Amino acid sequence: MTPNRFTDALFQLVRSLEKSEKRHFKLYIKRSSAKEDLKIVQLFDVLDKLPEYDEKLLLKKLPSIQKPQLANLKTHLYKQLLASLRLLKTTDNIDLQLSEQLDYARVLYNKGLKLQGLKILEKAKETAKANHKYNFLAQVISLEKKIETLHITRSSQERTELLTQEALEISGHIDRVVRLSNLALLLYRWYIKNGHARNEHDEKDIRAFFKENLPADTLTYSDFYVKLYLYQSYNWYAFIRQDFLMYYRYSKKWIDLFEAQPEMIHVETGHYVKGMHNLLNAHFDLRNFKEFEHALRRFEQYAETQQANEHDNFRIHTFIYIHGAKVNWHLMTGTFKEGLGMIPDMERQMNEYALYIDNHRMLVFNYKIATLYFGSGDYDTAIDYLQKIMNGNADLRIDLQSYARLLHMMAHYELGNYEIMESLIKSVYRYMAKMENITVVEEEMFRFLRRSFNISPKDLQPELEKLLDKIKHLEKNRFATRSFAYLDIISWIEGKVQKKTMGEIIYNKYLNSRHKGK
Repeated sequence: MTPNRFTDALFQLVRSLEKSEKRHFKLYIKRSSAKEDLKIVQLFDVLDKLPEYDEKLLLKKLPSIQKPQLANLKTHLYKQLLASLRLLKTTDNIDLQLSEQLDYARVLYNKGLKLQGLKILEKAKETAKANHKYNFLAQVISLEKKIETLHITRSSQERTELLTQEALEISGHIDRVVRLSNLALLLYRWYIKNGHARNEHDEKDIRAFFKENLPADTLTYSDFYVKLYLYQSYNWYAFIRQDFLMYYRYSKKWIDLFEAQPEMIHVETGHYVKGMHNLLNAHFDLRNFKEFEHALRRFEQYAETQQANEHDNFRIHTFIYIHGAKVNWHLMTGTFKEGLGMIPDMERQMNEYALYIDNHRMLVFNYKIATLYFGSGDYDTAIDYLQKIMNGNADLRIDLQSYARLLHMMAHYELGNYEIMESLIKSVYRYMAKMENITVVEEEMFRFLRRSFNISPKDLQPELEKLLDKIKHLEKNRFATRSFAYLDIISWIEGKVQKKTMGEIIYNKYLNSRHKGK
């Protein structure tokens, strides 16, 4: 078996542990396990020191363990690690606290101590209501009803009626939340696969899907989760359709919801972090420079708080989103070379977090880094990053796959590799046409590039000016501007016309925008 640090679930879990978690596990095992569990401690110690998972080396370092025993020992160690982490993390997590209370109530009920069980359920119910945890409320009420139905608990008629009414209300609430969260998830998955709407057909499909699946009367409900998933649904709906103003409005509503109920930032940290990411993206798409800087500062301040660092998942995603926003800042201000200064350290940290970063996030980062190199005039390195995308998962973000190929072709054009340009143009055009990713902008780009080989350098300038004239008026066309969302083609052409770098053109636009804003 080829060693691979990412193929073994137990090895992944061990590698993810912090020092305090490892120390707690050792204490937990000594306190709660039998002597035979010493073998799993030995297994843990060896796994903890391995640089990557290698079963042959693992067995060599554990002579007391035979290969047939290894699978069972690994399963046992995995369960004990999870039990130890659950014990350690319960106080940090509302969901774990509620699960624990529910477990205690079941234990007491099974022991015949029904009234004690009901007391714990009453406390669990208060905690669940305070934190909008209606799925837990449903479980609590289900157990309460079971106890009330099977036993005489001296509960009043009024309490029984209240319990049945609560069950109906929670059932309705959960139904609304499920339908809205389904809608948000399906829209997000559509974007992950396809990117922005490519044409009128995509737009029509998304509109029909959204209208069909949006529950009626959702705006009349004030519950946190109903609003959260409603705003997320509108957020993705707007983003797919490139209605960036609506995207901004619902990203802001998403964050405003948390700011109105700040205790929910701790309860739903992941949703808050994702909301800040979307708000920053909305400012990027609208080129709201001042608002972008303000939101980024707020997000960086939040990243320093204890709350943001309580869990690996939130800490890592906060890091990813903040660094993605910093790259976006350099892309929209034209400070490409300055942006490249942050790449080595960012990549080093991302390699450390590779276990936790999904392929989609890496795809986006590789494209943005490639764009920084392209804008800096380092076309060879841009090509290296673009090839990572082109040789990767072809089913992910068809839009980025298409524009990576377009940017790859433009990098070769800039390098003067004219001998391969004809075949590149054909292959990129075929790919983009097949994926239905060609807009009027790309059509004009391909037309210009084909003609440019037969044009003398002195005649190239008027041709570039013609190209700029043909596509500049398309900046307000929503389907044509898909191109501009991935690559600032207009600034690239303007640089050619004005004999300036692409970075200089974008930076001057940024300065003009700031001047107008004063």
